Amino acid sequence: MYEAAKDMGMSSEALVSILRSLHVEVKSHMSSIDESVVEQVRLKLAREKEAVKEEEARKREKAVQAAKAAAEAQRRTAPAGSLAGLRGGKPAKKKKRAVDEKLIRASVRRTMAEMEGTRRRRHHHKTEEGAAVGVEEAPRVIRVSEFISVAELAGHLEVKPQEVIATCMQLGIMANINRRLDKDSIMAVADEFGFEVEFVSELGEEVEEVEVEDAEGLTARAPVVTIMGHVDHGKTSLLDYIRKTNVIAGEAGGITQHIGAYEVKLPSGNRITFLDTPGHEAFTAMRARGAQVTDIVVLVVAADDRVMPQTVEAIDHARAANVPILVAINKIDLPDANVEMVRQDLSKQNLLVEEWGGKTIAVPISAKKGTNVDKLLEMILLQAELLELKADATKHARGVVIESRVEQGRGIIASVLVQKGTLRVGDAFVAGSTSGKVRAMLNERGSRAEAAGPSTPVEVLGWSAAPQAGDTFVVMEDEREARELASKRGQLQREQEFRLFKHVTLTDLYSQIKAGKVSDLLVVLKGDVDGSVEALEDSLVKLSTDEVKLRVIHRGVGQITESDVLLAAASDAVIIGFHVKPDARATELASKEKVDIRLYEIIYEAVADVKDAMSGLLAPEIRETATGSAEVRQVFRTTKSGVIAGCMVLSGNIQRSARARLVREGQVVWDGKIASLRRFKDDVREVAAGYECGIGLEGRDDVREKDLIESYVLEEVARRLS
Repeated sequence: MYEAAKDMGMSSEALVSILRSLHVEVKSHMSSIDESVVEQVRLKLAREKEAVKEEEARKREKAVQAAKAAAEAQRRTAPAGSLAGLRGGKPAKKKKRAVDEKLIRASVRRTMAEMEGTRRRRHHHKTEEGAAVGVEEAPRVIRVSEFISVAELAGHLEVKPQEVIATCMQLGIMANINRRLDKDSIMAVADEFGFEVEFVSELGEEVEEVEVEDAEGLTARAPVVTIMGHVDHGKTSLLDYIRKTNVIAGEAGGITQHIGAYEVKLPSGNRITFLDTPGHEAFTAMRARGAQVTDIVVLVVAADDRVMPQTVEAIDHARAANVPILVAINKIDLPDANVEMVRQDLSKQNLLVEEWGGKTIAVPISAKKGTNVDKLLEMILLQAELLELKADATKHARGVVIESRVEQGRGIIASVLVQKGTLRVGDAFVAGSTSGKVRAMLNERGSRAEAAGPSTPVEVLGWSAAPQAGDTFVVMEDEREARELASKRGQLQREQEFRLFKHVTLTDLYSQIKAGKVSDLLVVLKGDVDGSVEALEDSLVKLSTDEVKLRVIHRGVGQITESDVLLAAASDAVIIGFHVKPDARATELASKEKVDIRLYEIIYEAVADVKDAMSGLLAPEIRETATGSAEVRQVFRTTKSGVIAGCMVLSGNIQRSARARLVREGQVVWDGKIASLRRFKDDVREVAAGYECGIGLEGRDDVREKDLIESYVLEEVARRLS
């Protein structure tokens, strides 16, 4: 079905809806349908399209007739001596006909708009002839990328996430605040709010020249396989067995810290590239990106644990990316393994295995002992043959960033999966809002490589800044072009971030109350014992005023969890913790979703803080965060820029926008702003550890060798009492 939907240029959900209207029973967009059914859909669409054309023609004809009648009536009632009716005492037929045509065109636009019931705002102005004409304002347009979340879309539409969720429900789209929407859903929701959508790919990728691939230049490439599944079901153990190396040591608390790409050469000579994605719900967005760059998904399900919620999430991500799914039923060596029960669970998710008459390949394996792993690899290669995977290795390289990190002495290193073309040492590139030039490439074993073709993962050195996992990597003609594109993307990214919806915080509560943005202060309350929580709730509720009412939407005993943060994010609430703290996952999610968490040890301090916030008296805490340090190695005196300190960055990043202090023999001798930051002759925004740079200090000429320059930023953060 998803192939048929793709051919007809519609979403799978839309095709499901049409088929059900034709009384064709389908379970999901992964179901199979006959060609005769597809033909029924095409005929239905053709009939509806023709009906729409006829209706539009009928409306336009009716509007034209009405406009002509109105123009004729206005001409007859015009004063006899007006310029519209007379010229030197004689009829001015030519002028009169021109006026009539203007009136008709204006009236047609007005009548058509009224008949179509458009919601666009209008204003009026008068023509030279004095006729009031309705002028349509330019539609409001948002520029977004596909697969943005409900929260991000709400920020662009300048409404609350709850309103977007409610609109999604009305349109038949089941959504929550973190749900990522496809193009059709984004356009439908935006239309309900009176916006048109302009899609941008990867923050401005629409400005890139996309090369047309020559069919003759296409050659076979290795399949890219993503391992997905529930945490602790054996994803990393399976990769470990295949690669014969210990990648389990790279896990912390059962969660793989980064997405890694590994190329495996089989005894048959065939190659497979594996993407190792985290199996934890906190990395759902990263896993969604992983599914978009893969050809085949291997879903690992433990035979002793069955299908779990994260397994269902993985299935949804694979389906959203229209990627075929192979199932590896792992841990069959355990005494309580139940393969048949797993097959039954899979059938409930519309994954009917071949043994039960379906089309889903499911291989029972033991990643620990290696049982049937060779058969699983055979099935992967068989699926890859059916997909006929090809790419043109002669073009400029295009790919995706898998992970990035900063290493002492080597600077920024990013793992890149080349998808098309060939990447070579010396190539200029852009990825997201960063750019650079390939200084060196390393394969997964740490050996240097001069070139990397399609489906090849490599580590790339030579970045201006650390890219984000999932950024599209593209080779450009030269470094100047790459820098310009990265700059444009950075500007667009800042504009998008500025428009994102901001949650209520106690720090800015008063200003939002005065602006009429807040009428209810919603609170999620967590404490160590129920009695304390109840007492705190009673005290807080009494703070309600005529301007704002305080409501506790949830209270509970125990640590602040991820579900508490999700509730607060969806409800635009503040979390107050009494004698409890958030766990690591909750802290991370709260930072991402911008949810305000306040921690207290004394009830009256919590009450006082909320009261002060409602009165506009709560002052934020000014926190200093160190960003990096550099040692002055040489001092240059210039006529244009004054004194420039030639430095080596020792740790962190020296940022152009940060403040700095000059430290000499352990004493701070100056504190102020950085006036200039350069690498060679180029002005830069930041310089990472291990690199040399030139630093100019605003209003400071007394700089000596061996001085330390420490950069830092000052941030206003919500005051937390503990």
